[in-house]
Amino acid sequence: MAGIGFELRKLLRTQSYLGLLRAYVYASIISSGPWVFSILGLIATGIISLGVVTPGLLITQFQVTVTYLIMGSLVLTGGLQLGFTRWVADRLFEDQREQIGGAYLGVMLVTTAVAGCVGLLVSVFAFGGVDAFYRAWIVLGFTLLCNLWIATAFLSGLKNYRIIVVMYAFGYAASVALAALARRWGIDGLLAGFLGGQFVMWLVMVWLVLRSFPVQRPLSLECFRPGRMYVALLAGGTLYNLGIWADKLVFWFDPQTSRPIIGALRASTIYDLPVFLAYLSVIPGMAVFLVKFETDFVEWYDEFYKTVRSGGTLGAIAGFRERMQDVVRDGLYQILKVQALTLLSLYAFAPSIFRLIGISQLYIPLYMVQAVAASFQVMLLAVLNVFYYLDRRREVVLITASLALLNVALSVLTIRLGSDFYGYGFAVSILGTLFLGLLLLQGLFRRLEYQTFMLQ
Repeated sequence: MAGIGFELRKLLRTQSYLGLLRAYVYASIISSGPWVFSILGLIATGIISLGVVTPGLLITQFQVTVTYLIMGSLVLTGGLQLGFTRWVADRLFEDQREQIGGAYLGVMLVTTAVAGCVGLLVSVFAFGGVDAFYRAWIVLGFTLLCNLWIATAFLSGLKNYRIIVVMYAFGYAASVALAALARRWGIDGLLAGFLGGQFVMWLVMVWLVLRSFPVQRPLSLECFRPGRMYVALLAGGTLYNLGIWADKLVFWFDPQTSRPIIGALRASTIYDLPVFLAYLSVIPGMAVFLVKFETDFVEWYDEFYKTVRSGGTLGAIAGFRERMQDVVRDGLYQILKVQALTLLSLYAFAPSIFRLIGISQLYIPLYMVQAVAASFQVMLLAVLNVFYYLDRRREVVLITASLALLNVALSVLTIRLGSDFYGYGFAVSILGTLFLGLLLLQGLFRRLEYQTFMLQ
């Protein structure tokens, strides 16, 4: 993402308000695109289906099904996204670019096989009494989304942000449009239309990847050999996604807070809507994260390690380390400041917004708690990125494992305490994990020169 950030900075050099606005609009779409477009796509599909798809339960079944598909595919591929991306980065550093295209095809083959088997088992054992067409869409959709996330990981290395913006906009617009055309066939039509749009977006992603990394060697499974991908990265990616979804899973499968929807799938009427709407509030913070935090950090990160490799003086190396530390401190402050202003605005206008879109005012307290939690999550993501850049994989595993365990335990506790405490489990677990990450990061910067040289 830092490569895109450097390109977006060119818009800022015009020193005009239009350039500033364009840079942050692009950054918002690129950094927040996947979850924002998916949320808006699901809501839009539900709205256009009202009065055509009857009863209304079918719309809920569609939205819940897609949510579970997104959640399951992110958890299954979260580790592989990080592990394979690091493998690609190492090949680029070694100037072995010709290996990447064939390896991507190999990863796509393995992902399709594993996701297909998992989807098939789920469709058989979790949806035994549901029609065959629905179960087929479960298998196809789960496999497609798993491949979609792997392809998305590659896009972080591409600098043509305009193509990426157009791709996301076109892909989700196609999902909504196709779902609208196929809505007369009920939930099967909605799933077929929505996944059809995702398939189009995936094809565009594959084209972008293979255009950037042409296949010069046959399909390769080289990256799956023992020791080629770091186990800690695989674990960290999986644990992070489990940690983020843990509270949703607790509320979905607790009988007090959920109801059955279709097959084994359950949903929490009181929890789901405000939680997912709250993620729209992080768009400003994610834009700052991309344009300012990560891009500024990578600038001094590169200088630090270039100086190390070129035999620079210890004073110069320490100076660049201090600049990295300053960027992290200032970047987190910028994210906090932007999100605080966003939250204040939401607090002032939330009643009017909820009234306008027809959502009960009773959701507002939970919505605000989740918006605060989502803001902390942006800061946690920034801290984790620093650990990834500095190759501190064990710390990432510790932080993400703490997030998963805390989120499960505190979410269960809040259910026992009552509805007034809903949402605080996720917020406190994110905040506690963020503090842990900051403490570990502070200690890491204090001994960065020592570890850089003595651990080689």
